[in-house]
Amino acid sequence: MTHTGSGSTYDPKARPVLTPAAVREHRPPHRTDRPVALVTGASSGIGAATARRFATGGWQLIVSGRDRIRLEETAAGTSALVLPADLAAPDGPRLLAESALRATGRIDVLVAGAGIGWAGPFVTMPAAAIDRVLAVDLNATLLLVREVLPAMVSAGRGRVVLVGSVAGCVGVREEAVYSAAKAGIAAFAEALRQELRGTGVGVTLVVPGPVDTAFFARRGTPYQRTRPRPTTPGRVAATVWDAVRRGRDDVYVPGWLTLPGRVRGLAPAVYRRLLNRFG
Repeated sequence: MTHTGSGSTYDPKARPVLTPAAVREHRPPHRTDRPVALVTGASSGIGAATARRFATGGWQLIVSGRDRIRLEETAAGTSALVLPADLAAPDGPRLLAESALRATGRIDVLVAGAGIGWAGPFVTMPAAAIDRVLAVDLNATLLLVREVLPAMVSAGRGRVVLVGSVAGCVGVREEAVYSAAKAGIAAFAEALRQELRGTGVGVTLVVPGPVDTAFFARRGTPYQRTRPRPTTPGRVAATVWDAVRRGRDDVYVPGWLTLPGRVRGLAPAVYRRLLNRFG
């Protein structure tokens, strides 16, 4: 089996999630005047690296994921607020957004980094696994953005950062559902960007190739390709930071990953021959 992925860090085997009531208890003693970044999937990988990068930049952090212990490790040495939450739960996105806004009074940047993967022939993929990948990688992201956006629009500022994947651009065999979910995120980013024109709120789509995280191991099979080589979570985090500072709409890590999409648009037959060979 072959694998690509964003390196996002939603771990279905993580330690138990706090109850909604317990989530609401975790708040700082007062609101902050510093810009606030809410980072999901912050237990490890891209999310953890991104959270640390924003902390270095002087931002107030809210870190979320299912594993409280790992979140506290991410938050160590910072003033980050730890809000464990299961975004796949029916009320997960709403509870997280409400708790974050109640605690800090603002969310200037949402980095939606939570995600899971599944690899193998589509015909062997259990229905429950299909539902889970779509629920975490697509539905939960859309629901969380919907909960956070009104406050941003009301404030006239903010940025939504969506973590996609090269799999959503090219379609990767034996990752059909993951590819579909990430393609959905890409289309959502473009549509939402158009809807938010003139509001002061921007949308950034970050498209990483394979990232050296536990993402692949959690699916049961490590990354086995020789190309492209996995990049580091820190490199993706630096790209997210730069994209937020510059207000960029689409960023690829590494940058040459823009090429497959260009070839697909200009020469689809050539693109598919290459995909059949290397995809």
